[in-house]
Amino acid sequence: MPIVRILLVLLALAAPALAQDGARDAAAAQEAAQAFRVYVEGVTKKGGRPDLTRPEVAALLGRVFDLAALNALPPAQGSDMDWLLDWMGAAKETNKLLMFYGAKPGPQPDLPAIQRNMMEYEDQYAAAINFMIRLHARQAVAGKMFMAGLVPAERTRVRERAYVGFRNFSANMIVENVGAVILSGGKPANVHLVTAAIRDTREVWASFFLPEDRARVIELLAGLAQRAPDETARTDIAAFTTALQAVN
Repeated sequence: MPIVRILLVLLALAAPALAQDGARDAAAAQEAAQAFRVYVEGVTKKGGRPDLTRPEVAALLGRVFDLAALNALPPAQGSDMDWLLDWMGAAKETNKLLMFYGAKPGPQPDLPAIQRNMMEYEDQYAAAINFMIRLHARQAVAGKMFMAGLVPAERTRVRERAYVGFRNFSANMIVENVGAVILSGGKPANVHLVTAAIRDTREVWASFFLPEDRARVIELLAGLAQRAPDETARTDIAAFTTALQAVN
């Protein structure tokens, strides 16, 4: 993607707003994600690798994984679900581009390519996961409020099944991402980003996970804590598991 085009996208996204607006932030994330995809596709055609340290590229990622904007929003509402899904979609797609860049297609994951990306883009990956865990926690809160606001006739079997699947996916997401950053031998600072994210959102997950998933997550995180790089990460994981254990 030509640098001028990236700068034009960033200029458009930098327009000031009078109030915090999740839908606006999600739309900005989607636009930045699309611009990042075009940049990656352009690099691929030239046989290179994405340079995420370039200021204009880093700015696109900053728009997708905009933690400051997320933290500045008012409390979650059930009506937030549409734009939350849009924002999470942009975040997932961008993270996927980072992790699977250069991976060979096939039924089995291209582990060498993924490992190379995990090492080269470790800082960006950790920042992305930190953001995505926190955004997902807001989705969980909004999702619970959305379901509670439905009248009995609206609580269809399809919706109930989707909600259970969402709760199960949330537990898997936590374990997989904490495991990925710890088992890959990530820098302590990057491990702390991810463990702090689960620590700070622990009350959300404690009540949102399905009972069988809570027990499984507690067991799996106990093993991961033993591989954590330092006491800070272990303390974060302990705070998280304690919150899960406190649920009756």
